[in-house]
Amino acid sequence: MSQTGFDLGLDIVRVAEDAAIAAHGWIGKGDEKAADQAAVDAMRSALNALEMDGRIVIGEGERDDAPMLFIGENVGTGKGPAIDIALDPLEGTTLAAKAMNNALTVVAFAPRGGLLHAPDTYMDKIAIGPGYPDGVVDLDASPEDNVRALAAAKGVDVSEIVACVLDRPRHDRIIASLRKAGARVHLITDGDVAGVFHTAQPETGIDIYLGLGGAPEGVLAAAALKCVGGQFQGRLVFRNDDERQRAQRLGLTDYDRKYSLNELVSSDVVFVATGVTPGALLDGVQKEMSADGQVFISTESLVMISRTQTIRKLYMRRPLQS
Repeated sequence: MSQTGFDLGLDIVRVAEDAAIAAHGWIGKGDEKAADQAAVDAMRSALNALEMDGRIVIGEGERDDAPMLFIGENVGTGKGPAIDIALDPLEGTTLAAKAMNNALTVVAFAPRGGLLHAPDTYMDKIAIGPGYPDGVVDLDASPEDNVRALAAAKGVDVSEIVACVLDRPRHDRIIASLRKAGARVHLITDGDVAGVFHTAQPETGIDIYLGLGGAPEGVLAAAALKCVGGQFQGRLVFRNDDERQRAQRLGLTDYDRKYSLNELVSSDVVFVATGVTPGALLDGVQKEMSADGQVFISTESLVMISRTQTIRKLYMRRPLQS
């Protein structure tokens, strides 16, 4: 594993920390683009300082759409392990712009070829946490059937199952179906990477995630779940021919394929997230002043390694650079 980037250690965490700190300056200012750009700039600088031959496979967009951290961009010094990188410099731009909870910076590292090159399209998703038999839920089953099957596997009444769904008009039928079955629905405004991962956190009370979200975020969410043994299925959803062509350019020609977690993330992976605003997963960036007037900045990060299913929560505090 020494040749996959796992030995980069705390340098990987610094990438997410730097992006979170940069985005923090834009919290509550109502400018999503500026907040995202600040995070992108900081994350790219941190990545380019690492001794690795890095390649962005999930990034800010395709080459003609994003000038930095685009899909296919090479980052790092060019020396060291060959690594594929999936990232979202600011997961929840709206959350940050409105000073709402659960904005994160997210990055996942895997050996070259270990992460699916997902196009910037939608993905239909279903996810549950660890401890259940394989196939207990299925993307092709109805929401009612899935929550009933999950309740049976958990040994509880369906009324005790909590489903996390993005609060979007496109999900009205899913939400109605879940409630008709007797399940409870936890609606989120943004941030479906965290929403998926909450299924693996018993303290959140969330049992299952369903719905349509970004395909790049689907790969990131799958990377997080792979580190804890959860289940995930996803299928690309195309709104037009241009989106199909995006998939084709990345070598994805089976447009109806249902991807399992291990097809989205086919190798060992390191997943790192740093809180930008406070949330159920992590605390947000904080500033404080010492008695002598020096300003310090602190972050909280989550580091997960699939190979050992290790989860670490790291607290960082340092003087704020002027």
